[in-house]
Amino acid sequence: PSPNPNPRGRKVLPHFVQITHFCIHIRQSFYLPLLSKFSGNSEMEGWDPSTKSTLTQIPLLTIKAGPRDGAAWTQRLKEEYKALIAYTSMNKSKDNDWFRISAANPEGTRWKGKCWYVHNLLKYEFDLQFDIPVTYPATAPELELPELDGKTEKMYRGGKICLTVHFKPLWAKNCPRFGIAHALCLGLAPWLAAEIPVLVDSGMIKHKDDVATSSES
Repeated sequence: PSPNPNPRGRKVLPHFVQITHFCIHIRQSFYLPLLSKFSGNSEMEGWDPSTKSTLTQIPLLTIKAGPRDGAAWTQRLKEEYKALIAYTSMNKSKDNDWFRISAANPEGTRWKGKCWYVHNLLKYEFDLQFDIPVTYPATAPELELPELDGKTEKMYRGGKICLTVHFKPLWAKNCPRFGIAHALCLGLAPWLAAEIPVLVDSGMIKHKDDVATSSES
């Protein structure tokens, strides 16, 4: 008779099942603590459940590198784009597509694009821009909407939006895992939702069709 490969009588799982169990264990031990932190930590009190849920689905970054770090920065940029693509795809799947952004120079230190918000069935679109700080990712980028400069108190000079007091502590605690996509999710999306309806209803900004009609008359 052939020798017993399992002399102690232990239940031996097929190799692929063992690998699957191992991968599940790794995923649970690495990702789930991070996700529970986002959803349950008091630092997330400044955001609504929808934002918290979205945040947990944006890929986390691993490379701690800034604009002065050469090849490491190039790898970081690849991670940034991967997270942005995932975030954009997720928004499209939920019929909530609201921004486009990409690097405006080869170094990846200047970014430009568009963002928009729908209010009363009308789409309001704005230029979006920001620079990557030298101390990034320890320091988050300051998101700018230059067209709205001076139109709201929730904005610094130059069109830089004011972020909640909870933003900086959460960003610092999650360096280098947070990137541009996370800044847009936690910073710009809630800002647009809070400020654009107020600016429209107060007459501080007008829809492009209304502006065109006024100029023609």
